[in-house]
Amino acid sequence: MKTTQTGTLLAAVIASGLMAGLFAAFAYAVMPGLRNTSDHTFVATMQGINRAILNPVFMLPFMGSIPLIALAVFLARRGHGRPALPWLVAALVLYLIAFAVTVAVNVPLNDRLERAGDPDSIGDPAAVRERFEAAWVTWNIVRALLHTAAFACLAWALILYGADRSAADRAAAPASRVSEKSAAADCS
Repeated sequence: MKTTQTGTLLAAVIASGLMAGLFAAFAYAVMPGLRNTSDHTFVATMQGINRAILNPVFMLPFMGSIPLIALAVFLARRGHGRPALPWLVAALVLYLIAFAVTVAVNVPLNDRLERAGDPDSIGDPAAVRERFEAAWVTWNIVRALLHTAAFACLAWALILYGADRSAADRAAAPASRVSEKSAAADCS
């Protein structure tokens, strides 16, 4: 069970870190980089990004983090690393809130942008951009902060889990040495 618990926690940290990094990169690089582009370029670029991101490389950590974190919570309740449990629960709650922001706000904005049509056929790309950009950027920052907080909680949970597991292994070591000495004495 220790191996499953360790592997689950590591996978949750990595997957959530990938999501925190992605949304943070949009907040501090992609969207500021698009800020000064033409309305046509902005709409075309965001439509392209929104289509391209719907792939298994994105979906696996985005969707997979939830069951991984939930499994880490379950395993911490049943096994080693109970000191990490509150941090795991916090990570799960934060991740679920961030996921809800994406599903309830950013995805509908992306869908509305897609429904605007081909950027070459849009009569007023400035109006399309106006209805999209400020709200999307604001809520992306919110979800980036939430994902980063979830990642931080998971990273701290991993540290606590490792410390607890090391302490448990050290406590068990003297008992195993006594058993080894008893077995050796019985053989002589």
